[in-house]
Amino acid sequence: MTSASSIYLPRMRPLPTRRSVIVSVLDIGSTKICCLIAKLTPREESEVMPGRTHAIEVLGYGYQRSRGIKSGVVIDMDAAEHAIRLAVDNAERMAGVTVESLIANVSCGRLKSEIFSAGVEMVSESVSESDIQRVLAAGSAHSVAEGRAVMHALPISYALDGNRGIRDPRGMMGHRLGVDMQVITAEVPPVRNLELCVNRGHLSVETMVATPYASGLATLVDDEAELGVACVDMGGGTTTLSIFVDGQMVHLDALAVGGHHVTMDIARALSTRLQDAERIKTLQGSALPSSADDRDFITVPPVDAETDLPNQIPRSMLTRVIRPRIEEILELVRDRLAASGFAGRVGKRVVLTGGASQLTGLSEVARRILGRNVRLGRPLGIAGLPEAAKGPAFAASVGLLIYPQVAQIEQFEPRTLGRRWGLGSGYLARVGQWIRESF
Repeated sequence: MTSASSIYLPRMRPLPTRRSVIVSVLDIGSTKICCLIAKLTPREESEVMPGRTHAIEVLGYGYQRSRGIKSGVVIDMDAAEHAIRLAVDNAERMAGVTVESLIANVSCGRLKSEIFSAGVEMVSESVSESDIQRVLAAGSAHSVAEGRAVMHALPISYALDGNRGIRDPRGMMGHRLGVDMQVITAEVPPVRNLELCVNRGHLSVETMVATPYASGLATLVDDEAELGVACVDMGGGTTTLSIFVDGQMVHLDALAVGGHHVTMDIARALSTRLQDAERIKTLQGSALPSSADDRDFITVPPVDAETDLPNQIPRSMLTRVIRPRIEEILELVRDRLAASGFAGRVGKRVVLTGGASQLTGLSEVARRILGRNVRLGRPLGIAGLPEAAKGPAFAASVGLLIYPQVAQIEQFEPRTLGRRWGLGSGYLARVGQWIRESF
């Protein structure tokens, strides 16, 4: 049984192993809202990308500029609901299906990662499935701070009679089974407001996935996850960090700063509108100076085009505005990586992804500040994506489609979920059905 002070989000219903299934996901970001509808077909597990038990083919795609969202937090319920409705409607029209429930991502709520250990006495000489279920339940039973919800309770590794580092103990001989689990929590109010926005569009949320986890699932290959790697998702309003070691995510973190803060800096410094600042950043911006910057000039539209004339500035001035903010974000990432305790396990591998990671020269600055090899991560192993959605900006969206294939067993008590979240009896009945069908 879980602690009364712990709130658990519902876990995914297991995917069918012999038939195809339609999955819908909703990526709610600070700059974009994206809905993907895909067909997942069972296949042999990939040797390159771990856990890929299903082939993914995107059937429908909807994209809208985000409204009512700031740093992943809902600040205008009506505007956010409208943007979600439009994105889902576009995807439904393209796929020719109607979406009733979907998987959503979460980057708000001050995501926090903790590692707990637990152990149970085995009922027989060899490890059975029931032993694993009991030790997972014991590892998930740790209470969390009041007002926080448990998003994921992921087993990192097992131990048998004190011998640690076991990935799959089924069938092994021993007396006591232990587990090290990573418990990821978020503050309840921001997550609940995000869910309410989706519910107001006559949609239900099957489960919520931490954005850094989804980004790592979409962009990392087997060798990187095994050897140790940090995945940095630089979005519009948030920058998230996930660390993978021995094929498992062992830590995550989130910062409420991202590419939109660079846009704001440009708008203020050059006295131009936000949309013009975003265009200048995308087409002309760079995080690295060059020898030609003083000779190249950029036209900056004024705030009031009717009374003011456009300004001409050297490109070097734009670089001097962009570079300090980029360095600040990367220095914060470096400090969070060092504070995680896994900096040594990561080694020299960092994967940058997210829309803001596409800024010219950012990878070079990241190599210098982080002191590691850096590559740009794009979604891997998925068919049917339009060209516009194959870049780093859509890593989290694709990761949400991969999550059902690798979702670990989550332990929770439906009564606690309903009492604390105010969910209806129909939702609880559905959760109970998931549990019965899973076991």
